[in-house]
Amino acid sequence: MAAMGTGILALDQLTKRAVADWLPYGGSYPVVDGFFNLVHARNTGIAFSLFADSAPWVRNFALPAASLAAVALILTMVLRSGQSSVLTRSALSMILAGAAGNLADRWTQGYVTDFLDFYVGNLHWPSFNVADSAITVGVALMLAESFRGDHRPSSGRASRTGLAS
Repeated sequence: MAAMGTGILALDQLTKRAVADWLPYGGSYPVVDGFFNLVHARNTGIAFSLFADSAPWVRNFALPAASLAAVALILTMVLRSGQSSVLTRSALSMILAGAAGNLADRWTQGYVTDFLDFYVGNLHWPSFNVADSAITVGVALMLAESFRGDHRPSSGRASRTGLAS
């Protein structure tokens, strides 16, 4: 799982750097007319630019601190997920890599670089990046896993006590 997380983090940072080097800030490059552009956007807030217009102390202190706390919590969950399913461990790795990628941007630049812009006509989904995608897919996998049956490992307490599983 570590290799997957490292790969996602590297891809996130490389794509953000490539966009920042290739497109001027505010620039747009059509990829699929009427549906998808590459853009160079900066998000000083969190998901969907929430808190982007907040006071500087919120953007410069509170949001990075909250992001750091989230990364620490997710890292703890990853480290304790040894008996969890492969799906759960993969999901946690994706969420951790995405959170770390956005935290790195916020910490070093004061904003997160977004560049994927999907739209239909004048209806635009807020721009996002590889880290956001990893977080979203990871959360979706965690939700899917929560709807599955029994999550106990086969060598769980019930089998050691002689109780039927």
